[in-house]
Amino acid sequence: MICRFGLLLMLASAALAGPAAAEDWPSKPVRIIVPYAAGGNSDSMARLAAQRLSEALGQQFIVENRIGANGSIAADTVTRAEPDGYTLLWGVQPAVTVAPALTKVNFDPIKDFTPISVVGTNPFVLVVNKDIPAKTLSEFVAWVKSQPKTLSYAEGSYGSITHLSMVLFLNRAGLQMTNVSYRGNAPALTDVIAGHLPAMFSNLSDALPHAQSGAIRTLAVSSAARVPQLPDVPTVAEAGYPGYKVLTWNGLLASAATPKPVVHKIAAEMAKACKDPKFIERLSTLGADPSCITPAEFAELVAADLKQWSEVVTTAGLKQQ
Repeated sequence: MICRFGLLLMLASAALAGPAAAEDWPSKPVRIIVPYAAGGNSDSMARLAAQRLSEALGQQFIVENRIGANGSIAADTVTRAEPDGYTLLWGVQPAVTVAPALTKVNFDPIKDFTPISVVGTNPFVLVVNKDIPAKTLSEFVAWVKSQPKTLSYAEGSYGSITHLSMVLFLNRAGLQMTNVSYRGNAPALTDVIAGHLPAMFSNLSDALPHAQSGAIRTLAVSSAARVPQLPDVPTVAEAGYPGYKVLTWNGLLASAATPKPVVHKIAAEMAKACKDPKFIERLSTLGADPSCITPAEFAELVAADLKQWSEVVTTAGLKQQ
């Protein structure tokens, strides 16, 4: 009887632990581990989210940059920490769902993490040098087809999301172009502006000022809907390739064993942030749109992205690094 009573007491305590953990959390500073260098777009978005959570929950949310190994160093930092919600991963789509398709990583994005909230999404834009004879996407396709296997395109780096965005588009359009890799989006875009290469997919924040000044021509955006920053530019899907949609996302993930009440507490605060005009405006300066989908929706997104990019890598015969 005593043993049975003890077992019941343990079960009751476990049932109460989740709500209590959420109520008390956070009682100390929380780390957000970012897999990229300070000062970049993803880092800036992480710091914006950290500031918001600090203000809402009354504890410091501290951004730590752990760079290298295609996101594995950052991921390893989180998976090795106690699954108590005090060490979170700033998940960026290329590191979470593209890197596993192209490189050896020491984490499983499905098994090792619990998605919390996508904070913002960034579309890409297909840009061309202003002097090439193509003012629309269909004209660009015709121009490339008229010169089979002779043209190249720029990419921020091999296996980057800008690279795979172009690979996916070329496959859909039946085009052949050779990739030229750079050490980052900025130098690749510089060479497209200079006319050394005719085209690339660029992130919106880098391309926008050059598009507005007329230094480059923007043919299409990769999102499902047009973006307010370039309202006259059609989506790739609108321009003749239905179903084409590529967005990179930034969001928060926790270790797989993190208490669900803690996960939902963070998600609820980010959902509030995504309805705040000031927060939305600051995201817009980073070329991002608010998302803040639920943990369940985020989990579905991670699984879908893993499937899509694995298929793109396999179909295109890209080499694993």
